[in-house]
Amino acid sequence: MLLAIDAGNTNIVFAMVETDGERAGEIRARWRIATDPRRTADEYAVWLHQLLQLEGLRRDRVEAVIIATVVPRALHNLEVLASKYFGQRALVAGRPPLDWPIRLDVDEPNNVGADRVVNAIAAHAKHPGDLIIVDFGTATTFDVIDGEGTYHGGIIAPGLNLSLDALVSAAAKLPRIAIAEPTTDAVIGRTTESQMLTGIYWGYVAMIEGLVDRLRREIGRPATLVSTGGLATLFQGRTRVFDVIEPDLTIQGLWLFYARHRAA
Repeated sequence: MLLAIDAGNTNIVFAMVETDGERAGEIRARWRIATDPRRTADEYAVWLHQLLQLEGLRRDRVEAVIIATVVPRALHNLEVLASKYFGQRALVAGRPPLDWPIRLDVDEPNNVGADRVVNAIAAHAKHPGDLIIVDFGTATTFDVIDGEGTYHGGIIAPGLNLSLDALVSAAAKLPRIAIAEPTTDAVIGRTTESQMLTGIYWGYVAMIEGLVDRLRREIGRPATLVSTGGLATLFQGRTRVFDVIEPDLTIQGLWLFYARHRAA
């Protein structure tokens, strides 16, 4: 099995992926933990060991570890986890021998986040033609990939929770609220909390729809919109811009990346 690790700014996702037979590429289990660069390999190992047992999976079945990270400070302890507890030298997406298998047609290709490239790899493999990928994470990113699989850049916007945190931190009398799908389509709030939810939720829907419309006009061809990230389903029923939701897109991209490397 492959242990795939997606280390983001807010959370780290660990997933166990089948590597052989008809079930190759199937995600057997996934777990999420808050990102903390100070967390040691030993702490990760204790946490993972218990979760593996709960899923009936054995640690000795892990034949490879692959990591995509946008948090450089977290990488060392994840590599130690791979070597000390799984007996594997971790493969790091974007670092030799795992150079990117797709072309990055941008001015600063070395600065493109590993998660965004891995998402592009998976989306291109699963969906034909031009693509727009919207990833709801700490930041909300919009990525453009053409039908040949070339990455052309995109947009970085503040994430939903980041926007809410900034609002609450800067305004002394505003309460902290939970992000949730509104119970009504009305946008005139009658309480402070409902007005905040309207501003955050419907403001975000308007941003998504507006930016996607501008991207599609700039691309000049039909483009499938693929959404991913923990909050993607929050907007699914309130906007028509999403063509497909792929909650495991990054993990799927890591699997495809590893499979390509193994076959080379």
